Amino acid sequence: MSLPVREDSDATGGSIISVTIGATVPTGFEHTAAEEVKEKIGVDARISKDRGRIYFPITTDKLYQVHLLRSVDNLFVVVEEYDHYQFKESKEETLTELQQLASKLPWTDTLEVWKLNRTLKKKKGHRKGGNAAKVKPNSDASDAVAADAEQHELPQVSSTAEDQTTVESVPDLETCEQDSQEAAPEAKVIKFRVTCNRAGDKHSFSSNEAARDFGGAVQEFFQWKADMTKFDIEVLLNIHNEEVVIGIALTEESLHRRNISHFGPTTLRSTLCYGMLRLCKPQESDIILDPMCGTGAIPLEGAIEFNSSFYIAGDNNDMAVNRTVNNICHFQKRRADKGSPSGLPIDTVRWDLCSLPIRTSSVDIIITDMPFGKRMGSKKKNWDLYPSCLREMARVCRPSSGKAVLLTQDKKCFSKAISRMGGLWRKLHTVWVNVGGLHAGVYLLKRTAAVFGQTPEDVHESRGMVEMQGDKKDDQEVS
Repeated sequence: MSLPVREDSDATGGSIISVTIGATVPTGFEHTAAEEVKEKIGVDARISKDRGRIYFPITTDKLYQVHLLRSVDNLFVVVEEYDHYQFKESKEETLTELQQLASKLPWTDTLEVWKLNRTLKKKKGHRKGGNAAKVKPNSDASDAVAADAEQHELPQVSSTAEDQTTVESVPDLETCEQDSQEAAPEAKVIKFRVTCNRAGDKHSFSSNEAARDFGGAVQEFFQWKADMTKFDIEVLLNIHNEEVVIGIALTEESLHRRNISHFGPTTLRSTLCYGMLRLCKPQESDIILDPMCGTGAIPLEGAIEFNSSFYIAGDNNDMAVNRTVNNICHFQKRRADKGSPSGLPIDTVRWDLCSLPIRTSSVDIIITDMPFGKRMGSKKKNWDLYPSCLREMARVCRPSSGKAVLLTQDKKCFSKAISRMGGLWRKLHTVWVNVGGLHAGVYLLKRTAAVFGQTPEDVHESRGMVEMQGDKKDDQEVS
């Protein structure tokens, strides 16, 4: 259990507080996120038993650094955490205990961190409800709700003497709120909501019930006003089996939407793109290719974060190419408006991905989101597409040193295609991720030393044979 600790004052006279920061990350890339925290902040991150979350210590003088992390979706400061919380057997006893817990928590330092975090934000005004700290798609949690005074009967929670130091921070919060909310000068009372993320099958209560009763106690304790959409503070109640973490959100909306303005049907989260890019470790002057770029999320993230490489984004669909161009132009304009250099090492092309207009052995890294056969394409077509595009990727990729990072949910088809490409590709590592509720794999492949054109894999199988195999596979799946 880690508690906020107040340390010596810094040079400006303000006290430095040590707190624990929690972050939600794309499931499967927890270790990648921990590596980034170590690299950029210099501290060790702890990976939660609940997939998709990491925790790390930080002092408030370095709080701005957490917003520079590219692998995290949402950030929050931990109020308190319990590794083995003993829930009561009955629902009523458990909910009563959650109500009582609200007045016993060490809120003071975490609310100070929340205030400091607001001063780091350039945007002013209310939060936008619905975007902050969403329930992870791999969780069994029911939808999160806010405790609303108009809808629920609020329990009466009395403050003890030892809790009065926490209550004393409320006037400061109200002053901070009035000063910072220039866009809404009528705001006199802090508005809040409680979001509960719950996973586990041994709980006697639902997420809605926990959020309602805990939120009601928080409201009574602080005399804040509950508001599900225009809230200033979002209190998080994360429950995973016996692990309970209470926190306060530091991000207004998920950081995964940071680069994309023109979305497509299968646009990848920027944080997932970053994790895939870190997996292949781009080097200076690398030529990096995304042959099925969609909206350009992967190459755009790479051009921004690993800008010593050059990126080529291509697709066979005109709408996809247009979205990619629009996303690049929108980001460049946004940079130019801020007075920053707007150039990006990226170019966009329309092509046939099975016949790329690229010289043999000229690409260092291939990284792409392959069609799952769900929203785009079909499982049947994948049996023809995957071997063809893997063969073409092997042609343009440099032997011995070239790598590929490929994301797909069609694991059986991909495994079969790779087995037929044994002489050209070698599978090094697989990261299992959750993409919109689908269990998918990110495959790291290494290009073998084999010269393209001199292996049995270069011989194209007849289209009819591949389609027959696809039909047979479909029949087996249906049966």
